[in-house]
Amino acid sequence: MNLSVQFETLAMMLLSGIGMGIAFDSYRVVSNRLHIGRIWIPIMDLLYWLMATLLIFRVLLAKNDGEVRIYVFLGLLIGTGFYFWLFSSTVISFVVWLIETLHKLFRFLIRCFQLLVIRPLLLLYKLARVLLGFAVALSLFTIKLLGQLLRPFWLLLCWLLRPAIRPIWRRIEPWWRRLDLAGRFIRGWARCKTLWKSWFRED
Repeated sequence: MNLSVQFETLAMMLLSGIGMGIAFDSYRVVSNRLHIGRIWIPIMDLLYWLMATLLIFRVLLAKNDGEVRIYVFLGLLIGTGFYFWLFSSTVISFVVWLIETLHKLFRFLIRCFQLLVIRPLLLLYKLARVLLGFAVALSLFTIKLLGQLLRPFWLLLCWLLRPAIRPIWRRIEPWWRRLDLAGRFIRGWARCKTLWKSWFRED
């Protein structure tokens, strides 16, 4: 291994030490903000060191075929110490600011979704209920009005056709009573009124 490769490896270990410091501070801030339970801290620490070891080994494998020398550990210690001496507080502040910004952005998006999607849908639902209620009320009023207007003609027609209908009625009257259509209609109408009140009552 020549001298240039050794210096390149040392420089990469310095950068890896700085990267380990950044990752450690970021992980610490995120775990504190997310209020991760103490039982998970050892597991997260183990995962952190495992990932850091794999990353360093990958860098060594790319630079000097994975050879471990004393300057490798020296570069890591110098890089990590340099980071915690100069950049640790700045990185922590930046990570805190980034988390708060993302949190505010998420709340803003949720608020926009409520204002632009949820509330219009609720308004459309209420408007549809009002229009449907008005349409049903208008239909019932129209049916009642037509019934009142056609009642004289119906009575006249019944009076004219009574002599012809009476014999027929005597024959079908027993089956008509068995069907009990009038009672069924009254019970069905009562159920419809109950459903109407339950659907269109004021919230």
